Amino acid sequence: MKLWQKETGSKKEVESFTIGRDPEFDVLLAPFDVLGSMAHAQMLSTIGLLTAEENEILQRGLKDIYSEIEKGQFEIAPGVEDVHSQVEFLLTERFGDVGKKLHSGRSRNDQVLVDLKLYYRNAVKEIVEECTELFELLISLSEKHKNDLMPGYTHTQLAMPSSFGLWFSSFAEGLSEDMGLLKAAFDLANKNPLGSAAGYGSSFPLNRTMTTELLAFGDLHHNVINAQNSRGKTERTLGFAMAGLAGTLNRLASDVCIFMNQHFAFIGFPDDLTTGSSIMPHKKNPDVFELIRAKTNQIQAIPNAVSLLLTNTTTGYHRDLQLLKEEIFPGIETLKSCIRMTSFMLNSIKVKENILADPFYKHLFSVEVVNDLVLRGVPFRDAYKQVGMDIESDLFNPDQSKLNHTHEGSIGNLNLEAIKQKMDLAVKQFNFTSINQVIMHMLK
Repeated sequence: MKLWQKETGSKKEVESFTIGRDPEFDVLLAPFDVLGSMAHAQMLSTIGLLTAEENEILQRGLKDIYSEIEKGQFEIAPGVEDVHSQVEFLLTERFGDVGKKLHSGRSRNDQVLVDLKLYYRNAVKEIVEECTELFELLISLSEKHKNDLMPGYTHTQLAMPSSFGLWFSSFAEGLSEDMGLLKAAFDLANKNPLGSAAGYGSSFPLNRTMTTELLAFGDLHHNVINAQNSRGKTERTLGFAMAGLAGTLNRLASDVCIFMNQHFAFIGFPDDLTTGSSIMPHKKNPDVFELIRAKTNQIQAIPNAVSLLLTNTTTGYHRDLQLLKEEIFPGIETLKSCIRMTSFMLNSIKVKENILADPFYKHLFSVEVVNDLVLRGVPFRDAYKQVGMDIESDLFNPDQSKLNHTHEGSIGNLNLEAIKQKMDLAVKQFNFTSINQVIMHMLK
């Protein structure tokens, strides 16, 4: 059964091809479909398309379905096209003709859209929560290891002294900056498309402001065509935000894979968090971080895939848009699992101490010696040349225990409080608490 079906059905080949993977993704949309329907029914009762009694019946029935979804008792029955059909058919089966009235004043297009917006909004909330946990761990590790020096690299060559505190907090601040793109995606997801119908509005006197408030949307898409055209635009923006976060995780994972290598041996993990070899007893492989590296590369491909899906679409709805779910939905779950596993692994990281005491790393201190000469009055170019000649003549023997970095964001001044404030401010802008309060009130 389908919401649009009259008397004649589709051939099974067409039906199978067009439905695709929708049923598996629609189960994820089920709670949000119910929320959208609750708001829509409440609004219909205020404009005379439902009586107060009919609205009460639908609200009670929809709350029951929401509870079944939360308990894992909801499924899309064989032969039912999508989650929207399943919810409507359950209401009709349980309460009769009143279930058939729920679709008044909306199209499956804006019903799908409101489900997606609510799903994406919640997904961003979950991603931010995972990021916040990882951020706090990185800040804690940075503080713990602020005095543990390590080599810094440019062009993958030894460059200057760094520290594990500097390294950990670089990713912490990176996460705080990734919140900016996530907020842009959240703002697009937090606009109400309900009432745009098939993209050209309705002759019913719908109260779109009311459904916006009931669903705790920050705003509505005022233009009904633009509401429909936001499908794809929202996913592309979310894809870029996910890719930004994935890039931060990817660099961290790549560093870990290198730093675990025996030639570096800067960090390590307990044996039960690494894997071995079937023939080489000595191996401790960084499989988790290699998979994080690979999975985050897959996520970074999502914006391109979404953009290509949208390339030939004109104004209005197209079935092409259905395939956006196949890129975004698995990507969201993969990203959350990568963030979660990064936190899980870093909780057990072991950092090697006194790395830079080894004479092998003495050239890292060349800039320190140049700067020291400059502070004593030697012109920079002369100091640079002098140190360079000492290195070439193998006469360079710096004090490898002496570092004096004091400016903001350097080894000796990590600015962790400022970075924490930046993250706190970024997270507060999402206003998740007030949204949750409104939704919980509707479900009471």
